[in-house]
Amino acid sequence: MAKRDDPETIGRRVQRLRHERGLTQRQLAEPVYTPAYVSTLEAGRVRPSDEALRHLAERLGVAFEELATGRPAHLVTDLRLRLTEAQRTLATGETEGAAELYDRLLAEAERHELADLRAEALLGLGECALETGELERGRAYFERSEQVLAGAPLPARVPALRGRAVSHYLAGELRYAVYLFESTLDELNRTGLHDPDALLLLYAGVIGPYMDMGAHARAAQAAEFALALAPRAGDPALVARMHRSVARTLLAEGRLAEADASLAKAAELYRQLQLRTELANCHWMRGYVCAQNGELGRAEEELRAAHGMLTAKRAALYTSQVVVELADVLHRRGKSEEAAGLLRDVLGDLSSERGAVHAAAAHRLLGIIAEDARDTEAAEEHYVRALSLLERAGAAGDLADLCRLLGDLLRRTGRVEAALDAYRTGLGHRTAPGTTTLGPAPAPPLL
Repeated sequence: MAKRDDPETIGRRVQRLRHERGLTQRQLAEPVYTPAYVSTLEAGRVRPSDEALRHLAERLGVAFEELATGRPAHLVTDLRLRLTEAQRTLATGETEGAAELYDRLLAEAERHELADLRAEALLGLGECALETGELERGRAYFERSEQVLAGAPLPARVPALRGRAVSHYLAGELRYAVYLFESTLDELNRTGLHDPDALLLLYAGVIGPYMDMGAHARAAQAAEFALALAPRAGDPALVARMHRSVARTLLAEGRLAEADASLAKAAELYRQLQLRTELANCHWMRGYVCAQNGELGRAEEELRAAHGMLTAKRAALYTSQVVVELADVLHRRGKSEEAAGLLRDVLGDLSSERGAVHAAAAHRLLGIIAEDARDTEAAEEHYVRALSLLERAGAAGDLADLCRLLGDLLRRTGRVEAALDAYRTGLGHRTAPGTTTLGPAPAPPLL
């Protein structure tokens, strides 16, 4: 139930509606109440009970909620219908159209002071910004959504927390992203708040940061938890469409509670559709593990599956990151020309502010391919660019390996002193305290 307006506002509303319908105070009051009570109520000097408001609403021909809050009875349901439309639009990859729908929904929710819908609209705008790579803008939306939900239980705030963590991760702030994911997971699992959707979002989201930090065991465990928690819907898009159609019919018939229930089911299914990005991360992780184990054929299959899922959603930034992993596997399988083409295509989508670790990985791999082709000048240029990106991101394990590659190249070309400097830099990052180790793993979920 929406919060009721103050007595003075309700009184003015009752008086306006009574005049519009040409009723006297006596006609409005009888047979249950007196004209004096209606006069006192219209003056705002009494707080009407629910029973009194229901009587007056019936006599005035309006819904109880509209008389108590000033909002049409179907307003919230109409806005929820628009929310599911925005979710559907984003789930199918039409990010620009989704952002426009969420913007309009946010304006309506703010005008009518509907906190839950306002938080959902801000969350949707944040997701749109992540899809297009506008990380700072997305983070601001997620923070605003968290603020709106400040008093809500933790599971309700998880989507906004996860969005904020992902924005930090994509900006190259790996350790802070992992901290946000792990601290939230720990609180959920240790306090018994075992919400499957919230846990799935967090376990799937933390995989990327774990991988980039070299915490492969934790990444593999998070992937298994995420896949175990993943909802199993045959075709959620079709089921969601059915629920939306049913909701429209129920709304037209005035069955608001049933329409709301149908819309809630549709919204949940659209959230599952948006999880394609998260589940693509699981295929990505499996491909990475297969590549580490030398199962290059299977690794290529898993990474191409992840790439296909992300391309279907037009998730440009995530797609670029998977392409880097796929290119590494292709190079190791002897398909270096195809790998180099993929890397050059995606470098325009990556930078120090957007996917710094994977931009560095792309330059590193292009450097290796250039070395294999005996183009030492191009190889050195790519290694130096990668080094600069990794230093900003603080990816210590990758930095050490890159310094070794650069040092080897410099040594082979006769620049021994420069090679020694590169080796020393790599050793410093490898031994720096606190850069490659994580604290205790978060408490596991009850599966």
